[in-house]
Amino acid sequence: MKMAATVSRPSTATGSALSAAGSAEGKKATAMAQAPSLKQRWRGAGNLAPALLFLGLFFLAPLIGLLLRGVLEPVPGLGNYEQLFANSAYARVLFNTFSVAGLVTIFSLLLGFPLAWAITLVPRGWGRWILNIVLLSMWTSLLARTYSWLVLLQASGVINKALMAMGIIDQPLEMVHNLTGVVIGMSYIMIPFIVLPLQATMQAIDPMILQAGSICGASPWTNFFRVFLPLCRPGLASGGLMVFVMSLGYYVTPALLGGAQNMMLPEFIIQQVQSFLNWGLASAGAALLIVITLVLFYLYLKLQPESPVGASNAR
Repeated sequence: MKMAATVSRPSTATGSALSAAGSAEGKKATAMAQAPSLKQRWRGAGNLAPALLFLGLFFLAPLIGLLLRGVLEPVPGLGNYEQLFANSAYARVLFNTFSVAGLVTIFSLLLGFPLAWAITLVPRGWGRWILNIVLLSMWTSLLARTYSWLVLLQASGVINKALMAMGIIDQPLEMVHNLTGVVIGMSYIMIPFIVLPLQATMQAIDPMILQAGSICGASPWTNFFRVFLPLCRPGLASGGLMVFVMSLGYYVTPALLGGAQNMMLPEFIIQQVQSFLNWGLASAGAALLIVITLVLFYLYLKLQPESPVGASNAR
């Protein structure tokens, strides 16, 4: 009996090992069967050929030509980039570009956040009307909106006349052809690009979460800063990035409302091409804008992988 028991133990262990090995092989076979093959992954990729050909001809080829001009003209090398950063006048243009883009992003967030919140809180019919007004302002001609601000902000404009009539100021304020006019005009134009992603994010927030915070003893300010604001982070991040990147490449509004002391990089690029025919330096400035955009987009994907659409779908 002892010998039989002794013999049965190895057989049981062997059976368990064989069973585990068989189970592992079965799982491996199932995983291999479920994993798509390389041929299956690329099935239907031929349908993308027209789109890839179009992008290659009309986007990639001109982009490569632009980058090559920045290092080949007027002489091969990185002289254009060195001149762009070493020259104090050109460095001032870069500083103006980033400072204006940063200010416009901040003011757009400060003005767009309460507007998106109001659209979310008011009854649905009123919210739809306000959202349609925001969209209508975005669909209006950019040139017409910029000229409207030029009329409003000039020395004899409505704003200066109203301020002088109320006794707030004694003489007209200089609000055009300087940094003030550029920031005001661009912030107004960029507000819809903040409101739309923010409103989508706020609409997806469950009101029960805020009620739970209040029940747990959070004050209204604590509930706002510790609960509501973090939930709005996807909309703030995507809207802020969109506004900042678009502000870096804006031309019409800074050209009409700004001055020579507040020249931005897009104005500088057009000046180099149209006035001086300096394609090398202009290409270097354009390449710099492209690199900045790609770096910002990469940082956004690393720090904020979710989007307002993804957050709403997840809920």
